[in-house]
Amino acid sequence: MSKLFIVPTPIGNLGDITLRALEVLRSVSLVLAEDTRTSGNLLKHYSIETPLRSHHKFNEHQSVEAIAEQIAAGLDVALISDAGTPGISDPGFLLVRTCLERGVEVECLPGATAFVPALVQSGMPCDRFVFEGFLPQKKGRSKRIEALQDEDRTMVFYESPFRLVKLLEQLMAVFGPDRRVSVSRELTKLHEETMRGTLAEVAAHFNSKTVKGEVVVVVQGLGRNKSLDEE
Repeated sequence: MSKLFIVPTPIGNLGDITLRALEVLRSVSLVLAEDTRTSGNLLKHYSIETPLRSHHKFNEHQSVEAIAEQIAAGLDVALISDAGTPGISDPGFLLVRTCLERGVEVECLPGATAFVPALVQSGMPCDRFVFEGFLPQKKGRSKRIEALQDEDRTMVFYESPFRLVKLLEQLMAVFGPDRRVSVSRELTKLHEETMRGTLAEVAAHFNSKTVKGEVVVVVQGLGRNKSLDEE
């Protein structure tokens, strides 16, 4: 039976792709990619010649029905994003839902997701956490942060490097300057950096430099502010 494969790709280091992911990308009839140029470089690196088709947030609403029909008719398709696991702050949810509604089998391979290493290496409790992804850029942003003021679980955010300092300052205004935070950027890449400290300390650190690369922000939950020595 034909199916839709959700295939995670490396978040930076190309060596982090799994053997099974490479096998699937070679075996399917079509690969749907968020950016065919970025994904084309990945496939070329591993000598994979499977045809690529663009599938991103600007065209997915118009294309999911046709893609689901093609899979139902016998076409094996893999979905990848620029980096990490599709559907996690990337296109993918709409296609998965449409395929399931049509009785098309969906299989998600395990693999890279940026927030997992950032969370684990933050030194904060990761037995319970809440993934917030990207906050709204404008409308609803402040209300969302205020709604998290009493959140007891560790919180994980994605953020643009251009808005990182603004986010840290907004969190500081609501959570207080002494709340613990860990910021990881450029994970698995040459210039990988993780900065840990209070919101005030980490905001000052990144305010003094030009921030580049993808960013994951991990914030300690209310009432879980014990030091590592106290855990």
